Amino acid sequence: MALPKMTRLTPIWLVAIDNAGYWSNTSSYLSQLAFLMSDVSTINAPIERTETHLSTRTQSKSAAVEAIGLSKRYGDFDALADLHLSIPSGEVFGLLGPNGAGKTTFIRTLLGFLYPTSGRVLVMGLDPAIDPVGVRKLVSYLPGDARLPREMRGSGVLRFFADMQAQGDLNRSLRVAERLELDLKRFVGFMSTGMRQKLAIAAVLGSHAPILILDEPTANLDPTVRGDVLEMVSEARDDGRTVIFSSHVLSEIEEVCDCVAFLRRGRLMLEQSLDSLKQRHRVVARIDHENRIDVPEELIDLVESIVRDGDRVTIDTSNDLAPLLGWLQSLNLQQMRVEAFGLRAVYDSIHRASDDAGETLE
Repeated sequence: MALPKMTRLTPIWLVAIDNAGYWSNTSSYLSQLAFLMSDVSTINAPIERTETHLSTRTQSKSAAVEAIGLSKRYGDFDALADLHLSIPSGEVFGLLGPNGAGKTTFIRTLLGFLYPTSGRVLVMGLDPAIDPVGVRKLVSYLPGDARLPREMRGSGVLRFFADMQAQGDLNRSLRVAERLELDLKRFVGFMSTGMRQKLAIAAVLGSHAPILILDEPTANLDPTVRGDVLEMVSEARDDGRTVIFSSHVLSEIEEVCDCVAFLRRGRLMLEQSLDSLKQRHRVVARIDHENRIDVPEELIDLVESIVRDGDRVTIDTSNDLAPLLGWLQSLNLQQMRVEAFGLRAVYDSIHRASDDAGETLE
């Protein structure tokens, strides 16, 4: 099979927008291209597009991605440790955790870039360790450090990726770029960091792949563009696509995700539905030292924790606040403040519990 002419594409440092694959010279083009893009035959052959749009979110919630006892070990270090995780189809699923938590290892394992030490991961029923080509046809991936060929114009980059991806769509990528107000006539080498991020987003979101993996997609973007990107993520979900969304910005996770998983040191610490999280509240108030706080038996399941510190008390609820209002009034609390629990409180509680167990933050 003849390769396409490379005169305008030399040098290409990162064809798959993957921060782990660098192009040292064009002699390595074929082998790395086959590994990262997985389907070199699509370069010259007609591409059969598979429409994955679904008109409603009432589709089956079968798992798009499922990790079963997934572990990845490097010597004595567990990058992933017995991970059991199910990501439903047609949802935006958030991944949270500090640096080194295992998020990137998980993503690269489900893409087939890494092989698990034990366990397995399935992507729409396919095992990437057995059929990485099939898996990568289903996924459009934006890594946290997207690198693009600097000697190409923005329009050429989008055309290249649309031709390379099994479900790429140039017109769709161009619409995303226009929505992000990106100048596609400019060479990548003369683009700002934010412009290059926009270009990578247009290349990834332009695909019709049923699964999107977005690692820090709003990094280096101004607030207005961040809002546009989050809106497009929600639109992808409404089209029936599955989005794996990794971010350190908790407010973005709260805004766009349906469910979130907290990882720490390769382990799943908590999986939380955002709908249920929004029902939780934290009550902070002053209380007389003499006053006791006894939770009625019928309300025990609604109170997650009570922490007293001198004359201050913090009460975390686990569900709807309304049934607790009468009991809270009976406590004669003063200077009471009620706030949504939020991901920040959950995130901090996970790390506090880990620190109490003898761990330290990175």
